[in-house]
Amino acid sequence: MTSQFKTFLLLGLLTAIILAVGQYFGGRGGLLIALGLALFMNLGSYWYSDKIVLKMYKARELSATEAPMLHEIVEELAHAARIPKPRVYLIPQDAPNAFATGRNPSNAAVAVTSGILRLLDQDELRGVLAHETAHIAHRDILIQCTAAVLASAIVTIANIMQFTVIFGGGRNNEEGGGGNAAAALLLAFLAPLAASLIQFAISRSREYLADEGGAEFSGKPLALASALGKLDSVSRSIPMRAGNPSTAHMFIVNPFTASRMASLFSTHPPVAERIARLRDIASDMRRR
Repeated sequence: MTSQFKTFLLLGLLTAIILAVGQYFGGRGGLLIALGLALFMNLGSYWYSDKIVLKMYKARELSATEAPMLHEIVEELAHAARIPKPRVYLIPQDAPNAFATGRNPSNAAVAVTSGILRLLDQDELRGVLAHETAHIAHRDILIQCTAAVLASAIVTIANIMQFTVIFGGGRNNEEGGGGNAAAALLLAFLAPLAASLIQFAISRSREYLADEGGAEFSGKPLALASALGKLDSVSRSIPMRAGNPSTAHMFIVNPFTASRMASLFSTHPPVAERIARLRDIASDMRRR
């Protein structure tokens, strides 16, 4: 099963959870409310998610005269990926990281932190930007944003329905008494958990694809592997400040520190595994 197929299958499961939760708690009316909420959140995220996240991290757009090397790399990679050149932003933080955003390749941006510019050499930085260019070319930003919004809709609906059940409302309380109420509370707890696990699976799948695309566009998979090793090591001691965990999936490595238990729900695959895959890609390139 390909990563692309897995991604759309998982998005379908997220949508199914929304419909199931809405219908279980509210019947046909709940189903319509769930659909309406998901549609509203998706439209908002489609048009404004890039502006929101760039503002959240106080990113500032860089002109070509301010950062000629960055703009040159981004332009070369965009040409290799056959997409329009993304806008370039700087995030004033010491944590070394980067992400891409935008609803489509024509409205895309790449953002890098001050820390990553100090940490990586030019080839490693090119590898990171190639990874982000691959996200844009694969339209991962829209896919991941859709997954995040659908998961948020599930959590919102479940919270509303939990409140309704606890305080005696809802059709299932009326029809089946305490047994249905207990089942409703269990569903309201399990649905957001399932949604989160599906969202994490989607994000991990897209990261592998972006690593492969980044290796292709830059032509130097080992440089990207080296960058990932450095970023993973330093990010553990210098996490992003004032960030929102819901944006973690956007970054090339997890920007927030986490416990071992939380790592089970990480939006990113293990860096060691990503590096191993990139080394395999490098070996394949040498044999061609």
